[in-house]
Amino acid sequence: MSYWLYLPNNPPEDTQRKGLPLLVMLHGCHQTATQFAQGTRMNQWAEQMGYAVLYPQQLVSVQAQRCWKWYDRATQEGGGDVPVIVGMINKVMSQYAIDRSRIYIAGLSAGAGMANIVALNHPQLFAAVGLHSGPVFGAGHNTIGALGVMQHGAATRTEAAAHEVMLRHPQFPGMPAILIQGEGDKVVRPINQLQLARQSRLLNRLSAAPKITHKPQGRGGRHNAHQLHDFYEGRKLLLRVAQIADLEHAWSGGDPALAFNAKAGPDASKMMLEFFSRHQRR
Repeated sequence: MSYWLYLPNNPPEDTQRKGLPLLVMLHGCHQTATQFAQGTRMNQWAEQMGYAVLYPQQLVSVQAQRCWKWYDRATQEGGGDVPVIVGMINKVMSQYAIDRSRIYIAGLSAGAGMANIVALNHPQLFAAVGLHSGPVFGAGHNTIGALGVMQHGAATRTEAAAHEVMLRHPQFPGMPAILIQGEGDKVVRPINQLQLARQSRLLNRLSAAPKITHKPQGRGGRHNAHQLHDFYEGRKLLLRVAQIADLEHAWSGGDPALAFNAKAGPDASKMMLEFFSRHQRR
């Protein structure tokens, strides 16, 4: 499996002492790693905010459309491509100055499903996860089942899958998450975000009601109207659920010259890095 690594040209002054935070970015189906980097503009934000970014690329020989097999039961339990991606991260950490307390993973669509799986199977490695238009965790188990999840969610598997994670990891430390979803998405429908949020509340042991913020549409349609549902533990933001009006199956605020990217904001890349900057794995 190939990967690309972005390192900022002007890293923060404390990099030699602390190391760079590392973000792992997993592309969606029908995308390459470099298309994902260009479409999300993540490298530009990583340059500004001082992040290294790792882009693994699924092999066509494994899946013809470069889809990650997030629906595969063995993968969901930590097999499949999970150890390959973790191996890449370990290789990068051995070769560059990376802050091991600030490693994050994110993805779009199938890449979001895979990012979630990697994080939930290696909770001590990652400080937070970012899921854009992602399928709910723990269901599907074949290609037809995967299509059902994308359209209808996981039904009774929603809570059971989260409980199974905690059974496999009795000392599960929680997994802060930002979930971004277009309300107009007909490929991975919004029911998936609702169920991912339910799973995240269980995994992070969140019981308080969210703080809800309404953001109106920007002038000239530069930003879609959206809502933020923020769940806190005390003063610490552990779960942010962003529901974006009018957004279809595309990265919010991306480069529309590439497929699966929407010009109108809010900028999902900026939102994710700002959320990640709140979290370290101790």
